[in-house]
Amino acid sequence: MSETVKPKRGGSRPGAGRKKGSSAYGETTKAIRVPESMVSEVKAMLSHRKQLFENSSTLSVPLAEPSHIEVPLFSGKVAAGFPSPADDYIEKTLDLNDLLVQKPAATFFVRAEGESMLGAGIHPNDILVVDRSIEAVVGKVVICALNGELTVKRLKSIGKEIVLGAENPAYQDITVQEEVDLVIWGVVTNVIHSL
Repeated sequence: MSETVKPKRGGSRPGAGRKKGSSAYGETTKAIRVPESMVSEVKAMLSHRKQLFENSSTLSVPLAEPSHIEVPLFSGKVAAGFPSPADDYIEKTLDLNDLLVQKPAATFFVRAEGESMLGAGIHPNDILVVDRSIEAVVGKVVICALNGELTVKRLKSIGKEIVLGAENPAYQDITVQEEVDLVIWGVVTNVIHSL
């Protein structure tokens, strides 16, 4: 009487699964749980971030634990009008992370491009500090993916319509129609601008 040999089930199979060390992001990945309501937003953000990293280094995320560099902060203020005697007294030191990054886990930086936001003090090549934990309400300057492309605009409403407003009269506002794919990534909290 011959015995039937059953094929093994489960376990590793040659050539199956992800290749070790391979990732679209150039580093190891980790599985996380995301609220169902945010799945499409997270996927859109990761997809766009992957494209940015493949094409350039315009988007950067601060380290989980930013390094602290303390710089002297003088107690006297600098007059923008008539000169006043300078104070030699240093009030304290200032860490720019404390000043610019309120919630490191929810903060990222992005470099501005174009001149549509000059009236808001955002110039080409400025670095924008963006906080994803702040609610994007009318009046805030936001970073959003509009049909897959990042843009910075002021969030406005006209009647029941949402409008992405430019801060330069040479540019038109963008009225968000139903067929437009819009994902708001965060609110701009600070602008780092070189003179």
